[in-house]
Amino acid sequence: MDVRIEPSWKKALQDEFEKEYFRNLTEFVKDEYKAGTVYPPPKFIFHAFELCPFDKVTVVILGQDPYHGLGQAHGLCFSVPENITVPPSLRNIYLEIINDLGGKIPTHGNLEHWAEQGVLLLNATLTVRSGQAGSHQHKGWEEFTNAVIRTISEKKENVVFILWGRYAKEKKELIDETKHLILEAAHPSPFSAYGGFFGCKHFSKTNDYLKVYGKKPILWLG
Repeated sequence: MDVRIEPSWKKALQDEFEKEYFRNLTEFVKDEYKAGTVYPPPKFIFHAFELCPFDKVTVVILGQDPYHGLGQAHGLCFSVPENITVPPSLRNIYLEIINDLGGKIPTHGNLEHWAEQGVLLLNATLTVRSGQAGSHQHKGWEEFTNAVIRTISEKKENVVFILWGRYAKEKKELIDETKHLILEAAHPSPFSAYGGFFGCKHFSKTNDYLKVYGKKPILWLG
């Protein structure tokens, strides 16, 4: 794994790259790419960081695993390239945006325009074996992405952390609630969206908060 990470992140996370767990993780990921098909393609492992430098982060949305199907994962949680069918969870996210703010549902699932506006679309695990959800969990990625969350919490102010589902909500303990906004809801998956995701209005709440602190609201529909 070639850790060519965006410079402001490299500086903010410098200590993590020197730790033994990260060296072990690097060797594990390299071996996995050699042994079989792993997603996303290597150049997209740190894509979320490339598109959203540390200095520009105003919102963090947490996912769990990259998509494990052909062509889906490109380094941003919930997002897929434009030529790929929009996944069910993202379709529900779009429906909630329309319900919350109005507009038309996009024809594609590429969320790079969110990242470029300051939304860090962070999966807890940044790689996965083809067709094997969760296959790279507990190998060191969670320790790294927990450090990312903790670093944002400690070094920045007035960031919106959006936590959908039980797994994301467990990350709440890493965030200083006295200086950031935490928004929690059910996961947008079809299995849980009607249990508290629909109607959460997280997109308008995020923009209202950002405006209070003199930050640009997010154009969610581009």
